[in-house]
This record gives sequence, structure tokens and C-alpha cells, in this order.
Amino acid sequence: MKKCKICKRNLHGRSDKLFCSVACKNYYHVNLRRATFDEAKSIDRFLHRNRSILLEIMGKNTVQKKVEREVLEKKKFRFNYLTHFYRNTQGKIMHYVYDFGWMQFSTDEILVVRRKVAKNLN
Repeated sequence: MKKCKICKRNLHGRSDKLFCSVACKNYYHVNLRRATFDEAKSIDRFLHRNRSILLEIMGKNTVQKKVEREVLEKKKFRFNYLTHFYRNTQGKIMHYVYDFGWMQFSTDEILVVRRKVAKNLN
């Protein structure tokens, strides 16, 4: 006989039933959402910090700038946290964190660029 995922009581009724009561079902889903939210929150913190570092380096109006990798490392930039990437026609990868992108060169120089975001005028 199948058991409840939460309290391990025997299940009665449908063959695909997973929980013995609404309380057990709610407990399971609330804790699942909480675990997902907590993990997403910590990742989002790293992403926002990375964006802030790039904004600080670029300033308000600069579109692109080359910096030494060491500069980003000293500010505790986390290179493995990004929102997306783009591979250009030469096969080089541009890593993005929201609207800022960076591309690493073999000389430990990093090109940082700001992507223009179209503003909605509605």
C-alpha cells in the first residue's frame, strides 16, 4: 500500500494519490516554494551585485570599456553568475548580466559593454 509523502500514513482512494490530506499537500507545496524562493533569492543577489560592479566600472554614459580582469576580481565579481550569453559570428562568447555584457580576451583584459534597451513609450 502507498504511503503519504509527508506523514507516511496509508493512502486510501485513487491510485495516483500522493498525500493523505489537504494539510499534508499544502505543507509539501509551501516548503517546496520556500526552498525554490530561497535559492533564487541568493542567486539574484549575486546577479545584482555583478550588475552593480559593471555599472560602477562603466559609469552612466559609457557604452564599452576594456578593464583588467584583476579589477573585477578585486571587486568580487563572480564570473560564473550570468543571465544569458551570445555567441558572435567569430565564435566568441559575450556573457551578460541583464543589460551589461563582458568578453574575456586571452591577455586577461575584459571588454565590458552596455546593451541598449528599448524603452516602452506606452
